[in-house]
Amino acid sequence: MSLQAPEFFTELCLPFHDHAVVGNTYYAAPVPGTPLRLRIDFTRTIHADTYGGLRVAVVHPDRGEIDAVALSFVEHGTFHRRDEANHTRPNTKQYGTFDTHHRPGRPPWDGAVTSGLRDAIEQYTAVWFPGAWAASAPKRAAGRTSRRTPAPPTAPAGARTR
Repeated sequence: MSLQAPEFFTELCLPFHDHAVVGNTYYAAPVPGTPLRLRIDFTRTIHADTYGGLRVAVVHPDRGEIDAVALSFVEHGTFHRRDEANHTRPNTKQYGTFDTHHRPGRPPWDGAVTSGLRDAIEQYTAVWFPGAWAASAPKRAAGRTSRRTPAPPTAPAGARTR
C-alpha cells in the first residue's frame, strides 16, 4: 500500500517553493541558485512496512550527502495523542510509528501531529540554509509559537549567598 507521501509532506507544511516529492522522498532547494539540496525520507523500523520517523539530509550534487539527522516520531510527539487515545503502550510495534496498513479512506499516518517534526526541520535547515526558512515560510498561527523559558530565580536585594 502507498504511504501517501505527498499528502504527508503537504500536511508537514514545509515552506520551500522549489520542491518535489518523488516516491516517498521529499526534495527541496531551500536557497535557489545554490548547489545544496534538502532530502527527507521516512525511516524504517525493524518491522516490515513500519516507519518510525524522518531522516533529513543535506545533499550536494557533486559531493553527495554532507550531513543528516534522524527525527524520531516518538521524540517529536508525532503520535502521542493517537497512542494515548488508543492506550498503546511504549515499546510496542505500534507506539510512535505508522505502517502501510490503515483504515480505508484514511492516510497511514492518521492521527499525526506534525508541528514537532516541522519545528525540528526548521532548526536543522536554519543551520545549513540560513535565512531560507524565514524568507519562504508563511507566518505561523498563534498556536504554533515557541514557548518562553522562564528566567532563573534571582535573589532579593541584600540577600546573602553561600
